[in-house]
Formats: sequence, C-alpha cells, structure tokens
Amino acid sequence: MDNSTNSKVQNYNRQVGLKFQLYNSLFTSLPFHRVEKTGVLLSTFLLHCEEGFNKKQSPVEIITTFFQQYTSYQNEQDQDDLLFRFVQYAERQVVLFDAVEDAAFSDIYDMNGIGTLKHLQSEVLHSNKRAQLAEKLKDFSVRLVLTAHPTQFYPSEVLGIINDLSNAIVNDNTAEVNSLLQQLGKTPFFKKEKPTPYDEAVNLIWFLQNRFYPAAGQILTNLKNQFPKEVNEDNSLIRLGFWPGGDRDGNPYVRVDTTLKVATELRTGILNAYYLDVHQLKRRLTFKGVANVLASLEEKIYHNLSDSSHSTHLTKEEIIQTLKQIRLTLIEQHNGLFQEMVENLLRKVELFGLYFASLDIRQDSSVHSELMATIAKQSSTLPDDYTTLSEEEKINVLLQIQETLDPSVLENELFRDTLETIAAIKTIQQRNGEEGCHRYIISHSTSALDVMQVYGLFMLSGWQAEQLSIDIVPLFESIEDLRNASRVMKTLYENDIYRKHLEKRNNMQTIMVGFSDGTKDGGYLMANFSIYKAKEALTQISKEYGIQVVFFDGRGGPPARGGGRTHQFYASLGSNIANKEIQLTIQGQTISSNFGTIDSAQFNMEQLMHAGVSNALFYSDKPTQTTEEDELLLSLSEKSYEAYNALKKHPGFLEYLNEVSPLRYYGQANIGSRPSKRKPGKLNLDDLRAVPYVGSWSQLKQNLPGYYGVGTALEKLDAEGRWEEIQQLYQQSLFFKTLMDNCEMAMCKSFFPLTAYLADHPKYGVLWTLIHEEYQRTKSHLLRLAGATQLMEDKPINRLSIQMRQRIELPLLTIQQYALNKIRESEEQGLSTESSNMKVYEKMVVRCSFGIINAGRNSA
Repeated sequence: MDNSTNSKVQNYNRQVGLKFQLYNSLFTSLPFHRVEKTGVLLSTFLLHCEEGFNKKQSPVEIITTFFQQYTSYQNEQDQDDLLFRFVQYAERQVVLFDAVEDAAFSDIYDMNGIGTLKHLQSEVLHSNKRAQLAEKLKDFSVRLVLTAHPTQFYPSEVLGIINDLSNAIVNDNTAEVNSLLQQLGKTPFFKKEKPTPYDEAVNLIWFLQNRFYPAAGQILTNLKNQFPKEVNEDNSLIRLGFWPGGDRDGNPYVRVDTTLKVATELRTGILNAYYLDVHQLKRRLTFKGVANVLASLEEKIYHNLSDSSHSTHLTKEEIIQTLKQIRLTLIEQHNGLFQEMVENLLRKVELFGLYFASLDIRQDSSVHSELMATIAKQSSTLPDDYTTLSEEEKINVLLQIQETLDPSVLENELFRDTLETIAAIKTIQQRNGEEGCHRYIISHSTSALDVMQVYGLFMLSGWQAEQLSIDIVPLFESIEDLRNASRVMKTLYENDIYRKHLEKRNNMQTIMVGFSDGTKDGGYLMANFSIYKAKEALTQISKEYGIQVVFFDGRGGPPARGGGRTHQFYASLGSNIANKEIQLTIQGQTISSNFGTIDSAQFNMEQLMHAGVSNALFYSDKPTQTTEEDELLLSLSEKSYEAYNALKKHPGFLEYLNEVSPLRYYGQANIGSRPSKRKPGKLNLDDLRAVPYVGSWSQLKQNLPGYYGVGTALEKLDAEGRWEEIQQLYQQSLFFKTLMDNCEMAMCKSFFPLTAYLADHPKYGVLWTLIHEEYQRTKSHLLRLAGATQLMEDKPINRLSIQMRQRIELPLLTIQQYALNKIRESEEQGLSTESSNMKVYEKMVVRCSFGIINAGRNSA
C-alpha cells in the first residue's frame, strides 16, 4: 500500500471508524429498557459469531452455544426476545453508520478531484478543447430516473433521522446526536402496511427537493462560471425522470388517478422550491426596480401553489424572463450585487421547468397485446380477425385507426385504465409542460408490433399523429430480445408512418436496455456483453437510417443489476456506441447512498457528466473494443453462460433459493407497492422480479448473479492457452476491467461461512458446493488477473466500508439463517405454518432483512 493510499485509509478510519465507535458507545448507554444490556451482549454475540464461523459452526450451533455460555436464558421465548432486541439494535447501528459515513463524504472524497467538473476544466484547458466542449454541450445531458424499486428498507422517518444525524455529526454536536439516537431508539422500522405508489412518490419527491434540486443548481452554476461561452442555455444538461405513479409493469396498484395525483405533486414540489428561493432572494434584493418585480413573481408562484383547480397559469418561460430582467437590472443599476443568487435560481428553472421530473409511463407488452385482442372483440375499431393476422398485417391495421375508443366500453379494469392513462398524458402536458410526461416505455419488447400497438393505442385514445408529443421507448431485456433488438428497430425505421413520427421527435429514438432481467436470464458476463453488442448494433442501424439513438439503462444498485462502478462504465464506452446522453435508473438504496447528501449528489452527478463529456472529447476516435477483444469477450461470455445456464436448469435451483434464502418472505417486508412476482401462481424465474431474485442471493451472502460463470470461463480459456490474451484484455479494455471490478465488488460482499453448514445437506449440499466452488474459482482467477492478494485491493476505501458494514450485519445474518433453519425443520416435521413458533421465526427472517439490505447500501 503506497503512502497516498495509506493516508486515505487512515483518514477514513479517523472520519468514519473512530466516530462510529464513539457514537455507538453513546447509543449503548441510552436509558431504554434493557438496551444497555442488549448492547453489551450484542458485542459479545458478534465476537461469538466470528469465532463460530471460523470453527465452521452453523448459525444454529452458534446461537445455541451463545445462550449456553453467556446467558441464563433457558426459556425459548426469552431467547427469541433477546434475538429480536439484537435485530433492533443492529439495524439502528446501520443507521448510525450511514449517518457517520454521509457526514464524512466531503472529507473522504476529493470534491475537486478526478471525475469532477473542476477536473474537467483543467483537462479541457490543458488540451485546448473548448470548441469541442461547446459542441458536446449543445445537446448532451445526464438523465437520472428515480424509481421505487424496493431495495431500500428505511421508512421515511428514519431517512429524516439519518439526515439530521449527519448534520449533527458534521457540526460535532454531541448533545443533538444523543437526542437523535434516543429518537432512533424509539422509532419503529417495521412497516405494518405496504406503501402505496403515491407514498413512494412523496418519499422520492423529498429527495428531489432536498438533494437533487440544490445539487443540480450548484453544478450548473459552477459549470456556467467555468465555461460561460460553452454552456448552451437552451439545453438542460441535467434532467430528472420519475417512475413512481407512472410505472405500471406488474404493479396493479398504479391507476390513472395515481398518475395524475403524482404529476400534481411534482409540479407542486418544484413550485415550492422556487417559492422558497424567491423568498430568500427578496431578503437580499431590496433595491429599486428589483424588489417590486420579485414580489410580483413570488405572488404568482404562491397563487399557482394555492390554486387546486389549476386555473391559474404560470409558465416556465415567464419565470425565466422575469429572472433575466432582474439580472439585467442588477448588472446595469446595482453593480451586479447578488447576481450569482439570481443566476443559481435561473439555472434551476431552466432545468426543472414546472414539472421537476419527467413522469415516465411503463407497461408490459403482454398487456397491450391482450388489450388489442379485447378491443377487436368488443368494438368495431379493430377487425374481428385481428388476433389471427400476421405481424405485418396487424401493423397495417393499427396505422389505419381513425376513430377514438371510449374506455368505458371495456369491462376489464386494467385495460380501461391503460386507455385512460394514455388520454391523461395530455392533461399532464397541459399542466406541467410537454416535458412533464412524454415517454411511454414498453417492458419485454420483442417485436416492432409491440411498439406499433402502443402507437395504435395513442390513436385510439384521441391523439392525432401530427401532434403526438410522445417518445415510444422499447425496453429490451432478455438475451434473445437484445440479440434481436436491431432487427426490430430496422423494421420500425423502415415504416413510413413511424418514421414520420420520429421526424416530429427530432429524428431521435430512445431505447431502454435492462440489466436486471438480462442478468437473471443469462448470467453476469453474458448479460453485460449482450447489452454492449446490442447497443453497438443499434447505434449502427440508427446511423444508417439517420436516427439519433439514445440509450436508457435500467440499472439497479448491485453489480448483478447493472450497478457497481457506474461512472467507470460510461467512461469506458468509445465511438462505436452512441453517447449523446447518459440515461439511467436510480433505484432504492442507490438513491440514499449516492445522492443522500447534497455533497454526494453533486459529486456523483458530476462523475456521470464527466464520464460522458470526457469520453466524447478524448476517446471519440476509439472504439470500445477491437474486433479481437470482442471475439475474446464473446468466448468468455458463452462459456460463462453455459455454466450459469446449467446451474439455473438444475432441478433444485429454485427450491434452493426459495428455501435457503428469504425469497418467499420478500413480500412481507412491506417495502414496496409492487408484488415480488409479475403474475400470481407457482414460482418461476420468468415472473420473478429481478429485485427479490438478486436481493435474496445478497442476503444469503452468495451474490451468485454478480459472478457465477466468470471463473469457469476464465479457467477454460486459460486451459486453451489464452491467458495472456485475457490479461491483455484486462489491461487495455476499460470496459472489460469495469466488468471485472464490479464482479470483485459482488464477491467482496459474499460470506460463504454463513451457509457452509449446507455443504453436507442431503438436498441442498450439491448446489451449495457448486456455487461455492465457482466463487473460489472466480476469486482465484480475478486475483491472478489483477495481480492482487485480496478482492478490491485497488479500492481500499470501498473495501473498508464493506468490511465495517459486514461486521455490523453479521449478527443479523446469523439470526436470519438460524430462523430459516428453524422454519425448514418445522416444515419437515409437518408443523402448521400457523403455529406460534413458525410465525415468530418468519417475523425474525423479515426483520433481519431490513438491516442486511440497508447495510449493503454501498453497492453502487
């Protein structure tokens, strides 16, 4: 470890490790019922767990011997009571650690270092590329789309405590920290009811107002100051998207009234933010010719906020013109005093308009197909034989739709709501502006027909082709769909009517690719390679037809769902993949971990902006990979896929996941409004959502979707004498190195001693051994590839954070596996699921999930 790295590690230990110990000891002494004893016993239990796993003991053996050696509890109810108190205590330790780490963010990371806009300034000036920067900034943007995918277990009350704790820690206010820890001790973590989609939206709007709004405004102000001539005021460099209230895919609780209500909340949220900023400006701009103009603007915003009928009209352009008038007056008459405050608000209005975040609508293609079949049966708008027509014939029928269909003629509530939602988009655009809702995303797109059916539904809902202010966005997810994506788009580009629609949309086509379901379908390496090749082919076919393609990446928090080193991933894309914009989903714990403070939000947005801009400025003439590198990665991907597919098809695979992990209890956690499966009935991989799939492997501490098959692929090519080629690929391809880095992160968060007791299990032993052997195989080859002695050796701060969090969560992991084991034993004995013991253990499994998932927030 060099001196610079050693200094960073010492700083992290000082800013995070020591402070956590200090405040954790304060928490131990809080005057709650039996809390002090709980804290002391939990420390002992943690050490006992570490010793037990070193001795290859099972969680049941560890907990049994703990009670025998360190307590006098003989009664099972007393023992369970203590375990629940351990869970309550440990999950609050995770909160404390989050708060301490958030507070130290700007001390741990260099806010002006590599990957920031300050760093970009020095790069541009050093290479004399101002002209190229101006060209790139004409139409480049980073679009962050917030989703309510349930990977975050904190209730909103706890998120508020984390925020206040962080501020108190930054200010070294021990008295306030003490009070907040008392509040934390009394605040329940468990949600008795699932949140509604509206609840999810309100929670995320808090992040929009308190994190993204100030951070984005500061970024744009700084960038404008650094490059006043290069920044294009007509282009929003940062855009926010929003899925809660619009994402219907598999969520039966999202309805048209939800969508309209959320759109109203978004408009209200941004107007509130503007109102507060204008109010602050009024305290400074007390000058002649300015104060009265500002007061008038404040009054107009207030009336728009208080008018529930939406009859009061205020436009984005009106606010911008007013602020520009104030700025001019300040320059001409008041020496530019407080001009920077006006500039900052002006940048925000240019970014967020009256919509704050663009509300995306999403639905599964199968719903549209079933809806069209029903319309053909129940109305005259489509021919009776519609379902028997070929794909080409169906498309021709859809393009000839002339009449509007009244949704009320449809008996099915889902179908009726689909049409009503499409009609309601007009209302949202009228109130919030066109950008307020202008994208319709189609999950599981497999054909051109899937896109054209949505086009047809807009025609049936009263839209006119000439005024269709909507981007229809196909989402390609499975390995097969990704392979066929360019063929699908070629068919669409060659359709005259769809081509005319694209012309009205500035000849731009947004295409979404999904990492989560791709990984579930094809394994880690094949999913990432398939997405890369699909993007490459889609870029090429779009160029041929004069279309600017924009890729929208469906990414989750952990590497298995497309997360990990996200900034590094975008920086690795070369000239063969379109990078006009960077668009990605920000999900669950990634929102609070990467954007949980204004500093972290600004830092991570800058990193993404830097990745997109620097890639265009400095690597635009280089492909992502050479043909030879592509062929090598294809070979690795195919061998990796064979290994993953063989495991996935093992007859006991799903049962193993369902019984050994907390998968079947995901829905009981009440963390999200969506069900864990797309369709009710027997468990199968196709309907199982990626969040519970990947999340269950994570809680099992096997993290299989993040590496399985990689070791086998490396081993087989090594046996073929191609190791030198692989090493060259690792050193020369940032894309491949990023994949391997993210793979290391997934493995670094694994802990196989937790489940080692399954090795000898008559039913699950074979699968556990297969997974463990692949883990060891992958680890061995990755360390050899990196020339390292431990995983994530080149990222010591991230590794240290993971290690500290893993110590906090170890008691939770042990208790959860203990409870799952007890449940299996009871089921094998034929005991009823309604028995009191079973209910206690099931509750224990669910409660442990909170802390385990939250402890892994640094997955992105």
